[in-house]
Amino acid sequence: MSSNHSSAQAGPEEGVVRSTVRGLLAPRRALPIALVVVPLTIIQDAYSRDAFAVPLALLLCGSFLLVGPSLWRALFPMERGPRKRSLEAAPRPARPNPLARVLVYGFVGAALVLGIGEFLPKLIGAGRTFLTSGPSLVVCVALFWVGGWGLARDIDLEEHLRRERARSEALEREAEHAQLLALKTHLDPHFLFNTLNAIAEWCREDGAVAEKAIVQLSSMLRTMMTGITETSWALEKELELAFALFELHAVRDPSFFTVVRDVPSPLPHVLVPPMLLLPLAENAMKHGPLARRRGEVVVRVEVVRGLVRIEIGNPGKFMGDRPGGSGLPIVRKRLGLAYGHDASFSIEADGERTRALVVVPISPFVPESLARASTIVVADGATKPL
Repeated sequence: MSSNHSSAQAGPEEGVVRSTVRGLLAPRRALPIALVVVPLTIIQDAYSRDAFAVPLALLLCGSFLLVGPSLWRALFPMERGPRKRSLEAAPRPARPNPLARVLVYGFVGAALVLGIGEFLPKLIGAGRTFLTSGPSLVVCVALFWVGGWGLARDIDLEEHLRRERARSEALEREAEHAQLLALKTHLDPHFLFNTLNAIAEWCREDGAVAEKAIVQLSSMLRTMMTGITETSWALEKELELAFALFELHAVRDPSFFTVVRDVPSPLPHVLVPPMLLLPLAENAMKHGPLARRRGEVVVRVEVVRGLVRIEIGNPGKFMGDRPGGSGLPIVRKRLGLAYGHDASFSIEADGERTRALVVVPISPFVPESLARASTIVVADGATKPL
């Protein structure tokens, strides 16, 4: 885990003073601060004849650096993100209005500078110095107000950026986890085991059918292994994988169901997450032909106003999401991660049939990953261009 992420995680738990000191000690601020403090101390020493001149200058600078940014950040904390609303959530404590907080900041700054520059020298018997003269104290008060505000906002913005980067990394890890989980659930284990058991039985009864099933299953698995290494591939490749699944189910009895392919040629240029449609194809088979519901499995693709609509229909009425099922939620999540609000997914009953609809935007460009994966394995083990 990166240091930025660690800092971001620690930031919200730190006190304001501690996080401010940490921010001031960062090289990108420590060096400019030193370039201001050191010349001021040298000028104070050169234009003052009092032994307390240098300590007073360092005390003025140190108190400003410690109090100014910390006070502004305490009075005007930057929001750390949207607050979740709930009936049980404790109400946020009321803060004084902004004008009152500005007055508090201004009063504390003036009191601190005047206390160190005006009253402390009288208390310790020190004389007038360059920085504790009347005009210089006015400038010091102004510098406290403006400098404290500037440093506070800079530290806050940096911490906000660090938190957003950590959040982005967390979302990236979540996306990777969702993709891995999707890949694990793309090929139903029961389907795979049942297919292997069927192939074992066909080996005894019909060697030609068993051989054909093995070749088709091998082709599917080979294509799926290719998809694991890609973040996106062509819609044509995705559809070929879905049709390969249908063909595999139809190996034993081609008349058990029919596949209607309503797909334009050529297909529109669309990039989709690999194996996005495979859970929908499995769902169509599981709740259609494999549930003894004969009929057509329809795959339809059409372009409507810059969007590509991909429909998969099967016999059997949709009865709602199955409790504990992961296929449909994975499709929704992957669409959201890949396209945000530009894509949608729905599945509903259409009479005594089920219709699943995926809508994605037409891709504006071809990524390098698609150029590297521009072929698909077909049943005989050869490849063909997309």
